[in-house]
Amino acid sequence: MLIKNVRIENSKNTSDIRVEEGMIREIGGHLEPLENEDVVEGQGGLALPPFVDCHVHLDTCLSLDRTGPNLSGTLFEGIRVWSEYRKKLDKEEVKERALRTLCMYRKKGVQYIRSHVDISNDLTAFEALLEIKEQVRDEIEIQLAAFPQDGVMTSEKVRRNLEEAVAMGADVIGGIPHFELTREYGEKSIQYIMELAQKYDKLVDLHCDEIDDDQSRFLEVLAAKAYETGMGAKVSASHTTAMHSYNNAYCNKLFRVLSMSGINIIANPLVNVNLQGRFDTYPKRRGITRVKELSENNINVSMGHDDIYDPFYPLGNGDMTQVLLMGLHLCHMMGYRELNDSYRIITHNGAKTLNLSAQQYGIAAGRPANFNILKGRNFFEALREREGIQYCVRKGKIIYRKE
Repeated sequence: MLIKNVRIENSKNTSDIRVEEGMIREIGGHLEPLENEDVVEGQGGLALPPFVDCHVHLDTCLSLDRTGPNLSGTLFEGIRVWSEYRKKLDKEEVKERALRTLCMYRKKGVQYIRSHVDISNDLTAFEALLEIKEQVRDEIEIQLAAFPQDGVMTSEKVRRNLEEAVAMGADVIGGIPHFELTREYGEKSIQYIMELAQKYDKLVDLHCDEIDDDQSRFLEVLAAKAYETGMGAKVSASHTTAMHSYNNAYCNKLFRVLSMSGINIIANPLVNVNLQGRFDTYPKRRGITRVKELSENNINVSMGHDDIYDPFYPLGNGDMTQVLLMGLHLCHMMGYRELNDSYRIITHNGAKTLNLSAQQYGIAAGRPANFNILKGRNFFEALREREGIQYCVRKGKIIYRKE
């Protein structure tokens, strides 16, 4: 297949991309079609690496009709509503909802996903998503994070479930230190999870400081452990919304620790702008971590959709450009250069968070033929006009084409 006339990652000039046997064989200007070669006309559109959703809960997506609403809109009611529903989870029902969600993602050009899966009650959802992961591997690559929604120090049962999920094939070990019963338990949970990850050579991704409390400071504990162990690049902190309440002097010190540790930060703008600030009258906090300032301090920041039509978020369709656009507005990242370069947050930064190797990801000769083509001469134009994905190519095959 020959893709003609596309601008690769905001390039001013158009290029052609030749794909053979699932790989990018050649990139150049004015490549001539080979005999019997399929030709796709890119019409001067924008070619980007696949979008990456670094944080979603496939086990809860599309469950709102079954769980009932979150009337207060708070994180804690969302957890309570989900905790009641998960007692009667059916494996096939989880798989059906997950497949419908992944169909949305495919149409939005998302080819890499990290999904947290609640293992506190039992492993029904985790077993379901292990099967789904294998079923869709040719179109979407999924990392599964074993997530103890109730906290790992809650009970011996939760810790047993967590270790069993790791043995079954979890890629990532999750946690939620700010939801543990005490500050001390939160710190112990981080120590436990980091030791488990070292033992089994797993990635770490904690729901960390997802609260408006400026005294919730588990991020510094996680970063210190990542620095001490040398695991930094394999460790992520999701949400970190308490950072919007930290004073600037503390943040200045925190950024140094984060930079030294090399950990990744994952923001979830759509969901956290909904859940955070619920206890505020006015002024209301924005509900997002300091994306701009973290980026300026050379700390890798990526983003996730987090939830889709469930007790934590009643909207969503898997569109990572919508996630990004909300984040850019909330963080005052509206300069032309910021907007034009922001695609990296949901592409290259996400790939780094997921620990994808340089040879796995990106548009270059010798790499897998995985990419999207969007309408627009650059990402600023594509983001402003929101025409969506024109083509989604995976392993050299067009898996979605806009009619």
